[in-house]
Amino acid sequence: MDEEAAAHFETLLRGLGFSRTGTHRSKSVNRWQQRDINIVVNSDKEGFAHSFNITHGSSVCALALKVDDATAAVDRAVRLLDQPFRQAVGPGELDIPAVRGVGGSLLYFIDDQSALGRNWDVDFKPVTEHPGREAGLVAIDHVSQSMQYEEMLTWLLFYTSLLDLVKRPSQAVVDPGGIVRSQVVETRDGTLRIALNASQSRHTLSSRFLDELFGSGVQHIALATNDIFATAEQLRANGVEILPIPENYYDDLETRTDLTTEQIAGLKAANILYDQEGSAEFFQLYTRTIDNGFFFEIVERRGYTGFGAVNAPIRLAAQTRLAPLQSMPRL
Repeated sequence: MDEEAAAHFETLLRGLGFSRTGTHRSKSVNRWQQRDINIVVNSDKEGFAHSFNITHGSSVCALALKVDDATAAVDRAVRLLDQPFRQAVGPGELDIPAVRGVGGSLLYFIDDQSALGRNWDVDFKPVTEHPGREAGLVAIDHVSQSMQYEEMLTWLLFYTSLLDLVKRPSQAVVDPGGIVRSQVVETRDGTLRIALNASQSRHTLSSRFLDELFGSGVQHIALATNDIFATAEQLRANGVEILPIPENYYDDLETRTDLTTEQIAGLKAANILYDQEGSAEFFQLYTRTIDNGFFFEIVERRGYTGFGAVNAPIRLAAQTRLAPLQSMPRL
């Protein structure tokens, strides 16, 4: 992204409780961190990220996964006919192995058995600045990628053949503009979850995102918290705009759950969505959409393994209702 867009996005990250903890030794790249979450903001004028930005605008151009053996992961990807990626690196910097991913983005691999495990120390200089007001975000819960309908089987095969991932049952999600097919692939322990979304209708939020981005890509990132109510309170204090949820959603909660009036009032006050599976509970809230329709989701799981599919139509309706009123500024 360009410098103006980067400054805008970094303001959002600070509002979400992230702190800038490093700057790249040779590039205009910043590391933002909160607990086990690392987000890299690249506004360099050269390299892959710059080219990706020219084509797609401000967007997620790469994901990094920690694997047992990074070299072996790339070798396997090549045998599966994926394209390896390399670009020039500065003296003393790490050459992190990567392959092409969804929408022409990159998938980097790092491991702990080589120098790649020290990538933050090698490629970044530590930054000492006043830390942001943490919001209790502890990890990335899942990443959601939107793609053309005819691409979905290809990327399902890519992920499940390259990585040790299992498929969840496919679901049909009702969007005000049509039906979205959603398919989750994940590790058995849930440390990596990727949701793939596609629609044959051009009027769904997923399809409009593809038009804005000029291709497939990451539409939202879900961040985990252990106390969503405390997180929501801190986000409000930090000035983060939360997606407003229609009041009738909370009226419906009274009829389909055994939550008390006080509990529902607390959810409503914070614009938090809720679901349950037996005794397991799931809480989620969303930032308003920003550039190209991208947004963050905040979730808390209490023994819950799903993704709140019952709430998806409400969230999509709320986002669609706001879309005409938002200018969706470039990051």
